[in-house]
Order: sequence, then C-alpha cells, then structure tokens
Amino acid sequence: MEENKLISPELEDYEEERMENSLRPKTLEEYIGQDKVKENMKIYIEAAKKRGEPLDHVLLYGPPGLGKTTLSNIISNEMNSNIKITSGPAIEKPGDLAALLTNLSEFDVLFIDEIHRLNKSVEEILYPALEDYTLDIIIGKGPSARSIRLDLPKFTLIGATTKAGSLATPLRDRFGIVSRLELYTTEQLTTIVKRSSKILEIEIDEMAAVEIARRSRGTPRIANRILKRVRDYAAVLGDGNIDLKIAKLALNKLEIDELGLDELDRKMLETIILKYNGGPVGAETIATTIGEEVDTIEDVYEPYLIQIGFLSRTLRGRVALKPAYDHLGILFTE
Repeated sequence: MEENKLISPELEDYEEERMENSLRPKTLEEYIGQDKVKENMKIYIEAAKKRGEPLDHVLLYGPPGLGKTTLSNIISNEMNSNIKITSGPAIEKPGDLAALLTNLSEFDVLFIDEIHRLNKSVEEILYPALEDYTLDIIIGKGPSARSIRLDLPKFTLIGATTKAGSLATPLRDRFGIVSRLELYTTEQLTTIVKRSSKILEIEIDEMAAVEIARRSRGTPRIANRILKRVRDYAAVLGDGNIDLKIAKLALNKLEIDELGLDELDRKMLETIILKYNGGPVGAETIATTIGEEVDTIEDVYEPYLIQIGFLSRTLRGRVALKPAYDHLGILFTE
C-alpha cells in the first residue's frame, strides 16, 4: 500500500536513496536537529583533530530515518577522511570484514549499518581491530593452520542500529562515543521541509511546510517522502506551488491524519482497544490479528505511538492509553 510505504522510515529503493542523498547536509552546521549529539560531536571531532588522532569509535542508535547515515557522512567530512559504507547482513564471513579493514587508509571511517545483525564469527574478529588496530587471520585448516597478525591503519568505526539492546555487550563496550538520536520536533521538521523544498526547487508556504512536518512522525525521511508526494498533487491539481489547501488535500488522500497516523496505525490501536479491551496484549498477537510482521510493528509503528503517548509497552504486553481512545473517538473506561 502506498500509505504504508510513505510512513515507513526505511529506504524503499535505489531511486529514493538517490533522492535522499541529494537532500543530505554535508556539515554539522547544515545538520538540523539532534542538538545535543551535534554539540558533543563538534567537541569530539575538534579534540581528535588537535591530537592528530582518529575519532573514537561511534555508536549511533535510535529509530530508522533519523539521520544516522547522514551524521556518519558528516563526521567523515569534518574529519577530512574517506568513508566506506556497508551493513551488518552484508558482512557474511570473517574474510568479508578482513577485506574491508585491510582496504582502509589512515583515519578512514568504516560505517556499518544494522550492526546488531553482524555474524558472531565476524564480531570476534572485530574486537582486536577496534582495540588494537590489529587483525588476526587463520590461514589453512586442521593441523597446518596458522595465525597471522596484520597491523591495520588507525580508523574510526561508526555503527548504526535501531536495536541497541540487541548488541553484544563486548561490542557495545568498545565504542567510546555512544549517541542516541531522538525523534524530531515539528519546528525542526518544518525547517527540513523548507530546506528540501529549496533543493528540489518547489515553492512552499510556511503553513504547508508546518502541516507536512506535523504529519511526518518526527522523522526527516518521512517528511521528505511526503513532500515529494504532495508536490505531485500540487503539479496535477494546482499550479505547482504547495499551499496549505493543496497540502491538506494531498495528505488526506494519502490517509495520513493530523498526527501522522496512517490506516495501519489506526487498525493496530483499534485492535488493541476493541478486540483486547485495551490490552495488555503481546506484539505477536497484534501482528497475527492485523496481518503484519512483528518487526514492522516494533520498529515502524510502536516507537512513534509510544512517543506521542498513545501506547505503553509493559512486561505483560502493549496497552492503549487514553489519548489513543480520544483520537479514535472511542469512550475510555478505566
């Protein structure tokens, strides 16, 4: 469904990745939001440059679509170094990681997205690489097998994850800088929408930018995706410029309500309230009832519903809160 794709914070295809790359800021000054992370990162980068050392290894965690890849590119840019980008599932065996590490140059940045999905045998090789910049490789098999130790250039690993709790403790402990990215405010997203509009050469007024920002679930990637769809409506049903009227029309057609909830959000909340008396109910039960994957519910839908106070995650399961009842027009009973 188009609206499901719209509010999903994951990148959908190559074309969208290309579009997002064109909208990404290149420096910390241009980067909007995440003020605490940004201020600290400025200090860490400046200190590392003064010492003539690589930046400490960095772990960025938080919901998808908040700018972990963007921030990694900015860190590399601010450190005047090159960046190599890969993901946990792409590094299938120790040899894949060895090839990546031995091809790095001094002070390079290696960015591993979804680092929580690294293979255990790959993780073991990563530990000495992170601590001592060395790589232990086993050559041969059986009795003739021997270990070779390679020296690696001093590099910075940036790991990104949506599930910090799934990271092995020994791996997490090897990151000197751990930063959590938060959902964005409407004001920050409005600034992002206006900036993206300029880059895409779209005329948009202030109220329309605020409307798109309000319905973007605190996520820049979703804001940029909605902006593109609203632009289509403006081109066909208007004069190409985006005002509040055309923005509201497009967003209503896309079934994204005033708080950014789509059809599946509402279906999920209605299921908890009407079928399970408001909860508690397990994520697996909800997933089965609405015909959706558990991971999608936990990674895409829950974080935002919890953030806006519609849902609570307890030891016994998910519980719908009073604001969710009010929003859906259902009478709340204790």
